[in-house]
Amino acid sequence: MTFKTRFLLLLTALVAITCKNDESPTPAPGSELAPVFLLIDEDSIDNGNPPNDFSANEVNDQLAEVGLRQPLAYFQANQGDTLTLYTGQVGDEGWFALKTIPNAWGNAGPSTLGARNYLEAGPGLGSGNPDDDKEVLLDDIPNVTPLRATGLKMLEGKTVLAIVYDSDLSINYSPLKGNLMGANLGIVAFEVLDVQERTDGSTSDLPKVRIILRDAVAVSAGTLYLFANAPVPSSSSSPFDIAPPATAPAITLEVAP
Repeated sequence: MTFKTRFLLLLTALVAITCKNDESPTPAPGSELAPVFLLIDEDSIDNGNPPNDFSANEVNDQLAEVGLRQPLAYFQANQGDTLTLYTGQVGDEGWFALKTIPNAWGNAGPSTLGARNYLEAGPGLGSGNPDDDKEVLLDDIPNVTPLRATGLKMLEGKTVLAIVYDSDLSINYSPLKGNLMGANLGIVAFEVLDVQERTDGSTSDLPKVRIILRDAVAVSAGTLYLFANAPVPSSSSSPFDIAPPATAPAITLEVAP
């Protein structure tokens, strides 16, 4: 083998190694770079809510409007802190999974990804002119799934990115549909540490969730994932799922279209 041939083989090997090392591993679904995309309403995060008693400014209440996607002030200023959130009651839940992204969301722009367009409050998804077009694509959204104890437990160890609403989200059953119209407080990001049954409230209270706060700006730049196998309640009162199971089903996450 000539010197020139050996040199070319060595050069080819070095290029191959360099290219391999430059490849970035795909982020694990449910990590900070690939968060679970959820919705949260006033039954979990709002000014004056127990157990945190946030002020209006801490949760952007003074800024609330349709399409607001600014990180909530307290959550963004206290990254790394641990916090406990309540999650509503059976029939009046505070956390919701998106399982279906309508084709109209992808067509709305500015991107071809419907979930991303919703997160960025695209036309008809929080922005628009005239104002009455801002929410035209946010009613009768299929498979908006209220999360009760089992669904919440399945989120343990996962990073969540959520759009926060300033009021109740309205859910209809059989078939399951959600009305996502209404003012927003902004976005939050956090990791779910653990989910525990509440024993200090009413008999229909859903679990409390201990979280660690993350940078919503950074997390929102990641690939969004849908909670594809979130348990589907048959009605506003059934199942009466208030106690997290000792072992929950494994979560299934799918890239949001």
